Amino acid sequence: MPSPVTWTQYRATIGDRTPLFAALAEAFEIHRALYLGSYVDLAPSTAIEDVTYVDLDRRAARFFADEDLVRAELVRGGSPAPAAPPVPAPRVRFLAADFTQGVDAPQASMDLLISLFTVPAWEACRRYLRPGGYLLANASHGEASLAALDPALTLVAAVEHRDGRYRLVREGLERYLVPKRPEHANAEHIRATGRGIAYTRPAFGYLFRSD
Repeated sequence: MPSPVTWTQYRATIGDRTPLFAALAEAFEIHRALYLGSYVDLAPSTAIEDVTYVDLDRRAARFFADEDLVRAELVRGGSPAPAAPPVPAPRVRFLAADFTQGVDAPQASMDLLISLFTVPAWEACRRYLRPGGYLLANASHGEASLAALDPALTLVAAVEHRDGRYRLVREGLERYLVPKRPEHANAEHIRATGRGIAYTRPAFGYLFRSD
């Protein structure tokens, strides 16, 4: 059997997201997270003490099944921002599951749902988020665009990503999520196209609070 793909290898293609999760952990009360469509991105566990990863990819299942490899990857690759010290012994759990059908997690138990570059997960997994918890999403596959239309969610930060650096923007949020074509800002159109709508000021991602 070939060696499993590693976080180090994957990070070389997507970039290092550890500063993003360090910034989130520092700015918000995040102790437990559910990462939907995670593949092998261990970045959240460098800053969040309890993370459940969910994916159907067999390569992800092989990676997470090797606990020694996962621990070694976290030691070798964890480099969060200085403001958020490394988590000493993070709890890492992996579920090989189709999250659109629900996952094995207690309801209202998560501080953060992570949905980046995957099919929309909010509707299927909102029950796992505690009241006042957060959804981190981007416009890929329409997740952030659908979230922006949900009255139960409030935008509390935009995630800017430039020159390899992440920055949380918490002021002037009215500049974000403004559709270039307002007629496309409806759930039917977004679901039919399977992608997010274009905004006048795009961002890497968006953080919503569940009201």
